Amino acid sequence: MLLRPFLNDAGSCASYLFGCTSHAKLAVVDPHADFVEDYVAAAAAIGAPIVAVFETHVQADHVSGLPGLVERTGATAYLPAGAGVAFDHVALEDGEVVELGNTLVTAIATPGHAPAHHAYAVADRRRGSDEPWLVFSGDSLLIGDVGRPDLHVVGDARGQARRLHASLRRLLELPDPVVLFPSHYGGSVCGRGLSGNPVSSIGFERSHNPLLALIDPEAFADALLAEMPPRPVDQERIVAANRSGEVGALA
Repeated sequence: MLLRPFLNDAGSCASYLFGCTSHAKLAVVDPHADFVEDYVAAAAAIGAPIVAVFETHVQADHVSGLPGLVERTGATAYLPAGAGVAFDHVALEDGEVVELGNTLVTAIATPGHAPAHHAYAVADRRRGSDEPWLVFSGDSLLIGDVGRPDLHVVGDARGQARRLHASLRRLLELPDPVVLFPSHYGGSVCGRGLSGNPVSSIGFERSHNPLLALIDPEAFADALLAEMPPRPVDQERIVAANRSGEVGALA
C-alpha cells in the first residue's frame, strides 16, 4: 500500500494520498484546496489514478480540495452520512467498507468535533490480514490533544464534548500498534495543545495524551471546554463553501 502525506504549514493541515498501486486505485483523505494539483501530479508520477476522495467531516478552517479533485479526476466523493453537503457523494454509514484493490477503508463514526465525523481505519490485504494498520482520525483524536467541540454547533458544545469522549473510546479499541494520522498538527486552531509531530500511534496516545486519561465524560468536557482558542478566521464562509461543493466558492 502506498501512503504520501501532504502538510500545509499555513494552517497546520495534513492530508494524505494513499491506496493500492497493484490495482491502480488511489484516494485522498481531507484534501486541501491548495494542493489539488500536487495530489494529481503525485498520482501521475506513481502511475495510478485517484478514484476516491474521503472527507472526515465538513472542514471549518480551510477550503476543501474535494470539489477540485473530483472535477480533475472524476473520483467518487465519500463523506459521513448526515454531513449536510449539497453535492453528489456517497454517504458512508458507520462500519461501511470501501475497497481500493488490496486497500480496505472502514468508516468509524466519531462525532464530537462535528456532529457528522468519521475516522477511517485502513487495512492492506497484502500484509496478510484485514486488520487495520493505520487510522486517519480527522479532527477527533489528535496528537497530544483532541478536536475542539464548539465549531460545528450552536449552544451544545458540552453535548458535543460528551459525544467526542465516547468516540475516542471507540478509537482506543484499536490495537496499540495502529499508526495515527490526524488532519492537524501543532499550530492549528482545531485543538489547543497539539504536538508539532504529525504522526503518532494509538498506543502512544493511550499512554501520553492527557485528555484520554479522563474516564468521566463530564470531567473530560470540563477540561475540553476550558480556554477555547479563537475560532478560525472566515469560519462561516469556509463551511458554506465546503458544503456547496463548488470549485472556487470562497473566491
